[in-house]
Parts: sequence; C-alpha cells; structure tokens
Amino acid sequence: MKWAILSGIEGNLAAYEAVIADIKRQGSSVEALYILGDVVGPTKESEQLVERVRNPRHGELEPLVCKGWWEEQCLILHGLGATGEPTELMAKYGVQTAKLLWDSVSRQTVQWLRNLDFGFFELDCLLIHGSTVSVSEELTLLTSPIQMLDRLSRMQANNLFCGRSGLTFQYQLQAGSITTQLTTLDSQTSPPTIINITPRQVIGVGNVGRTLGEASYTLYNPNRNEVEFRTVRYGKKMGFGVNKTKAISN
Repeated sequence: MKWAILSGIEGNLAAYEAVIADIKRQGSSVEALYILGDVVGPTKESEQLVERVRNPRHGELEPLVCKGWWEEQCLILHGLGATGEPTELMAKYGVQTAKLLWDSVSRQTVQWLRNLDFGFFELDCLLIHGSTVSVSEELTLLTSPIQMLDRLSRMQANNLFCGRSGLTFQYQLQAGSITTQLTTLDSQTSPPTIINITPRQVIGVGNVGRTLGEASYTLYNPNRNEVEFRTVRYGKKMGFGVNKTKAISN
C-alpha cells in the first residue's frame, strides 16, 4: 500500500485535479493522501481549491492537510500568526502579493487554516512542510548532513517528508557515528560522547501548483520504504511520468 504526498498546490485548481486524476489511476494501492501545506496562494482560485480539498468526491481519499508557508503568511496578515508583521512575505514578494493573498482567502477559510496541524507522524515518518525548526526552512540536496540529522533527530524520525523547497529529492544518511565533546571557557573538557546513527532519509516531495502545466508529487510505500516521484503534465501538454530519483548519500 502507498501514500500519496503532495505540497505546494498554491491555489492551482487545474494542477490539483491533474494530480488527483493520476492518483486515481493508481487504483486501490494508494491508501492515504497527505497535503504538506501551501494549499492556498495569492490566486483567485484559492477559495475554490480549498472547497475542493475539503470536499473530496465519491471514491476519493480524504486528504490530511498541514500548514505551509502560505498558510502561515495568511494567518500573520490576519493577526493570527506567530509574528505580528508579514515581514518575510513583504521582503520576498512585496506589497501587491500581500494584498492579493489577503483578497484571495476569506475569513472563513482563515479559520480553517488556523486549525490545521503543523505536521503528521506516521509509523517512523514525519510529514511536514518545512522542517522541525520552522515552516519556512527549505531542506535541499545542498543542506549539510549534520543539519539533516538534527532535523530528523528532533522528532526521532527515520524518514522526513518535506515540501518547502518544491523539489523532488531523496537525501540518504548512512549508518555511522558522531563523537561530541564539550570544552568550557576555562578549558575544562568533558569526556567524549559517541552517538550511533542508523540509516535515515529526507525526501523532498515536489510541488503541485508552482510550474504551470507540470505538477510533481510523491508516492511512498511504507512497508518497503520505496519512494517514487511522479510528474503530471496538464493543459496543452498532457501526460504523466515517473521522475528519476535524485538521491545523495552521506
């Protein structure tokens, strides 16, 4: 049995419909559907997209949805976020995008966003938008192994699925050990501590709505620990395919 894991729809209804159609093509092998944030975005379709996600059609899976970066920015705009000012949104996209996001998401939808989970922990897997540190943090193939290990260890996860970067990748940490030692300001050194590391991995699940005409998402088999990246083309260039795994081992 497989999980379908999505992120970054960003109000793109056509892209979401294309991915749902591709999931249906997998038949009954897909038993769970996760959306790792960024359901909404600064688009006029955001309300329609939320309605579609919240009301799956007959025979479709009920999505499990957690907060993403755009949801967090929307909550901040409405005075419900962790910070008082949308400084990150303004710095990245400017005033016009902030206004468009405000106009695109209703107060009723904001209340729904407010009640979304920060992430999900299933079996030995953590499914989250950014990382265990922040919804804004982007984990990529360029992230250091120590940082990846820290993000995994914070929740004792062996597999971390994230969507913030919008990339599809499989970053594998091999078995090994880390030796740590503390030296104080007065040159007192503690005995070394050895931490044994078991094989773990971080998976970037792709992005559904950011690139027009092309949506990427991930299928995961938890029994076999197998990852499959899929790309769905919609609109004028319709079709689907399986991406080659982009993996890095450390």
